[in-house]
Amino acid sequence: MQRFDLQRLKDSFQRKRSTEHDGSGSRSRKSIVGGLSQDGPTPENLTMFQAFEWYVPADQKHWQRLLSTLPRLKEIGISNMWIPPGCKATSPQDNGYGVYDLYDLGEFHQKGSRPTKWGSKEDLLNLLARAQQLGVGIYWDTILNHKASADCKERCMAVKVDPDDRTQEIGPPEEIEAWIGFDFPDRGSRYSSQKYHWYHFNGTDYNSLDHSSAIYRLEGKKWSEFVDKEHKNYDYLMFSNLDHTHDEVREDIKRWGEWLGHELKLKGLRLDAVKHYSDRFQLEFIEHLERTVGSGWFFVAEYWLFSVKGMREYLSRMKHKVSLFDSTLLYNFAQVSKTRNADLRKIFEGSLVQVEPHHAVTLVMNHDTQPTQPLAAPFGVWFKPLAYALILLREDGYPCVFYGDLYGIASNSPHHPKYEAPSCRGRLPHLCLARKLYAYGPQINYFEAPSCIGFTRLGTWDRPNGLACVMASTSLGKRRMFVGREHAGETWTDILGLGMNRRQGVEKNVIIDGKGNGDFTCDPMSVAVWVRMDAPDREKFDVPL
Repeated sequence: MQRFDLQRLKDSFQRKRSTEHDGSGSRSRKSIVGGLSQDGPTPENLTMFQAFEWYVPADQKHWQRLLSTLPRLKEIGISNMWIPPGCKATSPQDNGYGVYDLYDLGEFHQKGSRPTKWGSKEDLLNLLARAQQLGVGIYWDTILNHKASADCKERCMAVKVDPDDRTQEIGPPEEIEAWIGFDFPDRGSRYSSQKYHWYHFNGTDYNSLDHSSAIYRLEGKKWSEFVDKEHKNYDYLMFSNLDHTHDEVREDIKRWGEWLGHELKLKGLRLDAVKHYSDRFQLEFIEHLERTVGSGWFFVAEYWLFSVKGMREYLSRMKHKVSLFDSTLLYNFAQVSKTRNADLRKIFEGSLVQVEPHHAVTLVMNHDTQPTQPLAAPFGVWFKPLAYALILLREDGYPCVFYGDLYGIASNSPHHPKYEAPSCRGRLPHLCLARKLYAYGPQINYFEAPSCIGFTRLGTWDRPNGLACVMASTSLGKRRMFVGREHAGETWTDILGLGMNRRQGVEKNVIIDGKGNGDFTCDPMSVAVWVRMDAPDREKFDVPL
């Protein structure tokens, strides 16, 4: 079984060397020609798959859907799968972020249903068993900052705070009646006897005595210091906000993490909304898992921040035990896709992957940035294949492919009435497969022209095929690039075939010259990925995947 851990990801980067290129090839060839070091087998590239989008049907069959797709996902190169929050939430339609009971994985009849939106616990276990059999790791989506849909109301003292400055009180202390008591009546004390009352929280958003909505800080409580400073303090996000300074809260969450690791065969966790609860507790939680059930687990945190400095500071506070989604790169992509005559050479400027390649999970879209969502990042359709080529085929970062881009976005909601077809004109699986088969070894960047950039991967001793990628915005793309003298005389072809009409100057075949160079082309507003015509498994790219 393939095992993923953070050290493996670091080791794969240490085998590689990226070389900036001035267009002549002279700076990098000396270190490349003469053979590559045979320092052990080259591991297969890692690719993460986000296995849901916001509008997946609430039919309680998603675990079954994923089970049926697993073999194909494995075939195209998916090595680890981030699955949606599988704990019982506010209703059978809730995607899981309105979490109610961490210990109910679709086992107890609570909140209107036994299964979650995604399915029953039995279906979940079947999915994980098949994933383990195929060598696909599972990352669990974890929500630890709040609880929702309480079982009963409780009275307590609280004070309203300014939504724009959470450190400022805007009224006197008052008695409120809040939905803040959690008894978990159907589960009872199975797995955990912990019940939650008002004193386990530090904030809430509704007073049923006068039916008023506001941000209430509970009397005697403080917001955590160790959170994002947006609104001066961003501890409170929604629902009943957990107080992670309370001993019973901390211990119950750590027990839950340990229980989850015994209950499910996982390879890691995604930590949701880490801006909104103590990063000191996050580190305590992760270190507890590392000592108990999570040795070698991968942890990735959702931190929507557009400051690389801030993200690096968070990584440092977390002792680099986590990775972060590269939100800066995602928004770079979105902006370039909508900007006429954008400079492609600057696409990685200000991105996390540029400065923290070992701790950046690169992505093009996810459930928060898909259309109609609060963080939506609208994309020019033409740019999606270019963006995916940039995260999947280059050496830096750990790429995450989005369910909605691979399978399309459903139209079963009034908020999203229009079905969106799979992106990249159906060629996203081909890009994933190209990463699995050919995206290895030293990288040479050709970032000389603002409207056309390219790069090559030169292969390794045991994965020698390599590739050449060229992309263009407003005009025909053409780059003379070095792929290695050992390829002299070979014929290379484009495995994507995204050009609507092959224009004059866009080649169908490229012959590598005696010095290892080729003149690689692509259509305007497109990308081409070139490999040896008779490369192993080349024929797989000529049919739909």
